[in-house]
Amino acid sequence: MLSQKSSSAEPSAENKKTNKPIIIMAIAPITQVSGTAIPIPGADIDTDRIIPARFMKCVTFDGLGEYAFYDVRFDPESGEKTDHPLNDERFDGASILVAGINFGCGSSREHAPQSLTKYGFSAIIAESFAEIFYGNSTTLGLPCVSSTRENIDILKAACTADPTLEVSIDLDAMTVTAGDLSFPVEMPASARQALLAGKYDPIKELLDNNDKIEATAASLSYVG
Repeated sequence: MLSQKSSSAEPSAENKKTNKPIIIMAIAPITQVSGTAIPIPGADIDTDRIIPARFMKCVTFDGLGEYAFYDVRFDPESGEKTDHPLNDERFDGASILVAGINFGCGSSREHAPQSLTKYGFSAIIAESFAEIFYGNSTTLGLPCVSSTRENIDILKAACTADPTLEVSIDLDAMTVTAGDLSFPVEMPASARQALLAGKYDPIKELLDNNDKIEATAASLSYVG
């Protein structure tokens, strides 16, 4: 469950050059994410493992979800499913991914967090994250919070023992709770503020400031 205010259409602005309306959609703040969780084994899980490069020949990000972790979910020779947790029916419908250290390292492909959101994940809890992956995730409204290895291991064990256990990430309190388990998590202040304010999408920020952009452009002699 993604706890946030409902999105709604805001009054449209108008492009002064084309006289066409610019429809601006309000982005809902993200204050809490709740759902069942799935533990992903391993450290330094890179973006090529998250979404293999051969699946990036796409015009849009639609459909990327089915290829998330493809090379560890399926045997490369037989094509049969492996024993990876994502193939375990007990974790079907899990919306929170729990991982180890340096999650999302490797190439800066935006397709990695896109594939995870398309797969159905709403948040990630890990020991640490690669910086570019973290930024790409935040702009998608995919909260990434970190905690100690001890807390991550305890959470993984709890979710493995009871896949129906609901995990809740509170971005206001910066805590994770799961049954009787509760521990603090960390997130860069800028990312947290952007998510809580619903200002994590840079394209939306540009649209919100269209009038200011037009005014600045009009004041520049070299802009025709």
